[in-house]
Amino acid sequence: MNLIEELRWRGMLQDIMPGTEEQLQKEMTSGYIGFDPTADSLHIGSLVPILLLVHLQRAGHKPIALVGGATGMVGDPSFKAEERKMLDEATLAHNLAGIRAQLERFLDFDVSRPNAAEIVNNYDWFRNFTFLDFIREVGKHITVNYMMAKDSVRKRLEGDNGMSFTEFTYQLIQGHDFYHLFSHKNVKLQMGGSDQWGNIVTGTELIRRRTAGAGEAFAFTCKLLTKSDGSKFGKSEGGNVWLDRNKTSPYKFYQFWLNVTDEDAARFIKIFTFLDEATISDMITRHAEAPHQRLLQKELAKQVTVFVHGEGDYEFAVKASEMLFGNNTAELLNSLDEAQLLEVLEGVEQVKVARADLGKDIVSFAADSGIFPSKGEARKMVQNGGVSINKQKVEAIETTVTEAHLLNGKYILVQKGKRNYYLVVVA
Repeated sequence: MNLIEELRWRGMLQDIMPGTEEQLQKEMTSGYIGFDPTADSLHIGSLVPILLLVHLQRAGHKPIALVGGATGMVGDPSFKAEERKMLDEATLAHNLAGIRAQLERFLDFDVSRPNAAEIVNNYDWFRNFTFLDFIREVGKHITVNYMMAKDSVRKRLEGDNGMSFTEFTYQLIQGHDFYHLFSHKNVKLQMGGSDQWGNIVTGTELIRRRTAGAGEAFAFTCKLLTKSDGSKFGKSEGGNVWLDRNKTSPYKFYQFWLNVTDEDAARFIKIFTFLDEATISDMITRHAEAPHQRLLQKELAKQVTVFVHGEGDYEFAVKASEMLFGNNTAELLNSLDEAQLLEVLEGVEQVKVARADLGKDIVSFAADSGIFPSKGEARKMVQNGGVSINKQKVEAIETTVTEAHLLNGKYILVQKGKRNYYLVVVA
């Protein structure tokens, strides 16, 4: 597989250094990407660099994931408005462990393979690297003029907050990472997002200068994603969409992809899945013929959810979606344990009532709990068939809410109209 051609048709390629494609065609090449340990989980914005490493390995090359234990103490200033908070060693160690565990799910680390994936931590080679070592072995090879010519540096210097010396040296630190991996692990390629291009080429330049032109190093970047409306990719109304199921449930993860626009779905299915070009082209055509069926969104959500969370969580997410938005799902609702129920209904407004409130008719129960502002409105909605308990339509205003309605002994799902849900918690 020609890796560069593959990434190009998928819309993942931005900048590429001359000779990179030829190098990848010539021999198995070790390439790396750095991951910033600012949290103990990666989010879906990190999926693109993860997928670059996966594509690299699928093309027969050796992927290396660098987790920045050292650079995490500094913070990458690239195209950021202000300096980021530095992390202490304990927080970094915790974050690194979480990220390592996630990366091991996506890459093949089988040491019997010649292109087995590796994870490295740049703190291992910076720990005993003194400031004098740094200015002598790294700083002397790159001029200040070269560093200030970078767009990411120039924009910060022109801004109101300026740029600290700590941040200014970041590109040299990242450049030394590349040189260290080049020297000790024969890594000839660095990849990353397009905002990293300046830092990456500093690394290739450092390698060239420190080897007196004898060392060859290569690079390419992928495009930074935005949604079709221009907003930042990777965030929902609740913030980041995380790869950690404890931060973003598989159901909410699935829903994020299911709800993207048609335009974004046509782009994202190329980037975030491994479906081939002919299959995707056919799907885009079929989607255009019946966009209301959301063929692209459903397949995108399936592929990414299975990749990140597995088949079981995908199947649960589909069932959960059917439960909330489909019909005749009372049986499924009753089959969920408490954890699954709360996962599916995360974000649904909760209403607390006393156990003594059970035994009331549905009109009184719905009004007294605050689901309806008055008994009159509740009665009218029930009579019009607009109220359901646990996904079963309430047929009469005399219906009594009892212990038999409780899910897992303490919950009742009340639906008002087509899309208004309330999770009643019985104390």
